[in-house]
Amino acid sequence: MASDRPSMPPQALIRAVELARNGLAFAYRKLVPGRIALMELMAAGWLTQAIHAAAELGIADALADGPRSGADLARTIGADEDALHRLLRLLIAHGIFTRRRDGKYALTSMAEALVRDGDVSLRDAALFFGSPTHRAHWSQLVDAVRTGKPVGVVVHGMSFFEQMQSDRELAMLFDNAMTSIGTLSLAPLVAAYDFGRFDTVVDVGAGEGTMLIEILRRAPQSSGILFDLPDVADAAASKVADAGLVERCAIERGSFFDGVPPGGDAYILKHILHDWPDEDAGRILANVRAAMKPDARLLIIELVLPEHHRPHPGKLIDLEMLVNTGGRERTAAEYRTFLARFGFTLKRVIPTASPDNILEVEVS
Repeated sequence: MASDRPSMPPQALIRAVELARNGLAFAYRKLVPGRIALMELMAAGWLTQAIHAAAELGIADALADGPRSGADLARTIGADEDALHRLLRLLIAHGIFTRRRDGKYALTSMAEALVRDGDVSLRDAALFFGSPTHRAHWSQLVDAVRTGKPVGVVVHGMSFFEQMQSDRELAMLFDNAMTSIGTLSLAPLVAAYDFGRFDTVVDVGAGEGTMLIEILRRAPQSSGILFDLPDVADAAASKVADAGLVERCAIERGSFFDGVPPGGDAYILKHILHDWPDEDAGRILANVRAAMKPDARLLIIELVLPEHHRPHPGKLIDLEMLVNTGGRERTAAEYRTFLARFGFTLKRVIPTASPDNILEVEVS
């Protein structure tokens, strides 16, 4: 039985809006002196830190129940009123928060995404991307470009994922940030592909299981296998139980470097391959290939890099991978070549209303 896929705005409309936005930005950069346009881009990092400060101070949480005066807001979050006004002045200029005619501060749609318990909260993402650890890594981008290696060993004496294992507070922040970011593309993904055509869906490296839970909700005839490291899978088990899917979703524990559960009709790798250098990504693919039946499908969900020279989030994330993990984003052609090395054929690339794409892959 086919899954109940949600409706989304037409992709053609979304792409047209993106082209218009990029065109206006390009035209602006051409009209102003180059040094001015460059200076504005260089200052973008300051805005990241301002958003981080707002998240750390809990400004959005303090405004969640309604507008507040500057004095009241400063008292509530424990900040200097004048300094808070200066921070909010910058954020308001970019549509994050607003100040009403009566002088009270209030949330905007963007500011709502900083509320801790919002429907889709990016608060943890703001805290992670503005954290001292993240800044320290990106400050070593020059070395990463010179060596082609991630900077964790230089900065901390260990790899990124080793650091996550040794610093549980940072790891929790990172996991929550990635979960919240992943939620942004969830509806576009289930709208773009009929996962209900498969009897058993195996989510490899599933994290908290957000993707698999949504698939099973919309595909009532399908069952799932959630596979991740023991501590992650244990946490995901409660999410599966809360969703009422215990009877249809098995929890299996292990590392995708050692093997993955056999017998699935579809295997999902969502934001997994880009995390790892080619050698490690190849080990994951080889283990998935060994587990797959001849007629099974591998569904790789990633930010497939476009061939054009316009802005695209994948180009930023590609450098994030270079700096932190040693992984990379790839074009469709690069995926096709890479997958062929491990006995796979890329059948099609399915765009979604988000930057994510679904790569449908068969066993060669």
